[in-house]
Amino acid sequence: MTPPSGPGAATGPRTDRPRRRRTATGGTGARRTAAAGRRGAPLPLLLPGVLALAFLLVPLLALLVRAPWRSLPDRLTSAEVWQALQLSLVSATAATAVSLVLGVPLAWLLARTDFPGRGFVRALVTLPLVLPPVVGGVALLLALGRNGVVGQWLDSWFGITLPFTTAGVVLAEAFVAMPFLVISVEGTLRAADPRFEEAAATLGASRFTAFRRVTLPLIAPGIAAGAVLAWARALGEFGATITFAGNFPGRTQTMPLSVYLALQNDPEAAIALSLVLLAVSIAVLAGLRDRWLTGV
Repeated sequence: MTPPSGPGAATGPRTDRPRRRRTATGGTGARRTAAAGRRGAPLPLLLPGVLALAFLLVPLLALLVRAPWRSLPDRLTSAEVWQALQLSLVSATAATAVSLVLGVPLAWLLARTDFPGRGFVRALVTLPLVLPPVVGGVALLLALGRNGVVGQWLDSWFGITLPFTTAGVVLAEAFVAMPFLVISVEGTLRAADPRFEEAAATLGASRFTAFRRVTLPLIAPGIAAGAVLAWARALGEFGATITFAGNFPGRTQTMPLSVYLALQNDPEAAIALSLVLLAVSIAVLAGLRDRWLTGV
């Protein structure tokens, strides 16, 4: 066959080739620009960045350098330290369980339902994140104390007294840790496709059945991440615990409180307990690296 001739046929190929050439050049130029941007950092940004990194790392390195490594096993197995460690683990786990039972439904309400004042409710939920823990302890004491707004009825009707008890430790830790779980689960729910729940509803499932059979498996990673964060926050809680539950060895003295007390009498024991909390924090970060700490 004879190739078509004419002005239209002659200009078609010449028009396509420059277009492909421009696209390739643009992609190469973008890659070169990105690579050039990663070559180095300007000095006015490099120096403050290095200083910030040193400011964050040097205290942790000092903790490792000054740690009593030889006597560390004996100190960590002493009766007082083991008592505080055991109470901390139990109370943090119980606070995380309370946060799961109450926080997951709250996160679902914030993510899946519309009601007046939802933004205000969300702000109240996140308030313990920025509220000083001591203020949270005072608020708990005024609410659940023996003469508190709710605590007086618990005492007179059921004989339940929460302050300065192990249950008070759990409540104080849950108060400061639950927002971490709610924020994590709400974000996961907003990212999940609601059409799966709608499909389950069209097949005759109730809304609670759809939540239990469809939504929970979808948001399980977000729940797990939020639970880990809540557990770590509960384990390190100090201000609300000492204000609402006190500092009684064997009953309310958790690891942070034990560190504070040991720092006055036995600094090496305080360093040993601090190393345990540091190890737990590193383990939490390592467990969450695939969710939040990977580079883009």
